[in-house]
Amino acid sequence: MPYREPELQLTEEEFRLIRDLIYNHCGLFFDSDSKYLLDRRLFQRLAHHNLSGFREYYQFLKYDRKKEEEISDIMDLLTTNETYFFREAFQLRAFTDEILPELMQLKQRERTLRIWSAGCSTGEEPYTIAMLMLELDCFQGWRIEIVGSDISQRVVQHARKGVYGKSSFRATEERYLKRFFTETEGGHRICDEVRERVTISQMNLFDANRLALLGKMDVIFCRNVIIYFDLASKKRVIESFHNSLRGGGYLLLGHSESLMNISTAFALKHLKNDMVYQKTSVTCGGVAK
Repeated sequence: MPYREPELQLTEEEFRLIRDLIYNHCGLFFDSDSKYLLDRRLFQRLAHHNLSGFREYYQFLKYDRKKEEEISDIMDLLTTNETYFFREAFQLRAFTDEILPELMQLKQRERTLRIWSAGCSTGEEPYTIAMLMLELDCFQGWRIEIVGSDISQRVVQHARKGVYGKSSFRATEERYLKRFFTETEGGHRICDEVRERVTISQMNLFDANRLALLGKMDVIFCRNVIIYFDLASKKRVIESFHNSLRGGGYLLLGHSESLMNISTAFALKHLKNDMVYQKTSVTCGGVAK
């Protein structure tokens, strides 16, 4: 078919239809001030699919057999995937120096630890967690599972590739670069010792069935993700995290995020290095559930 020049700007009705469709799919909410952003960033998708306008694009998003793939693609256009290794160092110190020792004592008999990096973008966060744990001799012989997930297929593919440019290392000490990376064309590749400890998956935090398959976690990192959600979506996602955590497990949010007015199901714990959220531990025969 010949190319058709897309017509008209995004109307108010089209904006509401597309905004609500995205919201119902994954919880990302765009208020009326975001109309221009959606207009400019989604306009290129009309040409990509040879569509005549936003009304036709809405029908594509709602009914086309490739609608899930398309919504995944536009997440890259509508969100910021800015991240880097060893981000928010004070929180990572709380994780290694205070949270992990506590969990090690709690799970000494089971000797397993499961950690989820939700909204991991291009993978720097779960790989950072793996590097930190490889440096801890106390977890030798344990089964450590680290899962990274993101809704965007593009960033998931980047994470699986494991090659990073200069901007990803703005907070990385030279010793980590030497031990865990090899220089390659286009940047530095993370070593297999780290990669094999991390599983990267595409996941929508609104997909209850997929979340249930993850099983119980001991720690969930979800940093600078819920800032894109409205209050109702935040409550839904935080409730999912609560269900996914074992008793006594920890939820680590971004430095500008909190559960105020969102949930009372977690206790705010003041550690030496940071404030974090903990799921109240319910014990049965001395084992946290």
